[in-house]
Amino acid sequence: MTSVNEQLVREYLETLGFCVRQVRKYSVIARAKASWEEADMLGINLALRPGSGEGTQPAPGLWGACDLVRVPAVVVSVRGWHSDRFTPQMLAKTPELVRFASPKAMASATATLRVAAPAPVLVLPDLPVAARERQAAIDFLLSAGIQGILLFRTLLLDLLDRVDVKKSYEKSDVLQLLRILKVHRLVQSRQLELPDWSRPARRHRVARKQVVDATEPLLVAEPPREMVAEEEVPDAGSTGAETSEETVPAE
Repeated sequence: MTSVNEQLVREYLETLGFCVRQVRKYSVIARAKASWEEADMLGINLALRPGSGEGTQPAPGLWGACDLVRVPAVVVSVRGWHSDRFTPQMLAKTPELVRFASPKAMASATATLRVAAPAPVLVLPDLPVAARERQAAIDFLLSAGIQGILLFRTLLLDLLDRVDVKKSYEKSDVLQLLRILKVHRLVQSRQLELPDWSRPARRHRVARKQVVDATEPLLVAEPPREMVAEEEVPDAGSTGAETSEETVPAE
């Protein structure tokens, strides 16, 4: 997993009001992970007051920004395999995806956060398109103890909506890059209005239509080809033959 995936998730959580701590700065490859190494980052929602009833967690399933802001604390695992879809068969063959939500790993994260019952959140690129397989994948993850499933598409769209092109995000490379893409109209936020860059194309279509309309009277004024053919072919025994005889010079 590249660091840009964790940077996107970190920026997203911090934008929602979380204080995020990255568990480790290295990748565990040659050995099994310890219980406290399973999660990629921990987050505490600073927007919620301790002891208040504002932190009622949403129902387990696919989460977005409106769901995460109601969670007091999260234990996050990021899987940036953007070229794959996490089908139920793939999830069953890779148990390390849900190992961060095991009781031992969650106990270690709870001791670090010092918050009761943090929510394990798994960040994935995408799920199957078919409704039955998609629901089967969600059910499998929920049965493994995961409460929130966050997709990168949802994350990126929310970040694009929150990025203001009039502000310079010099302290965040991720937000600054998204701002530059929006300034040059390479990406846009979710909206119902047509983008600004569609106006030149619309003017081009109108100009083309005007040219076609200007040529229509010429096309209508031309007689049909069938009528021209009938007029050019002389009838047998008509004056056309006499005219042809008269025009032949005498020897």
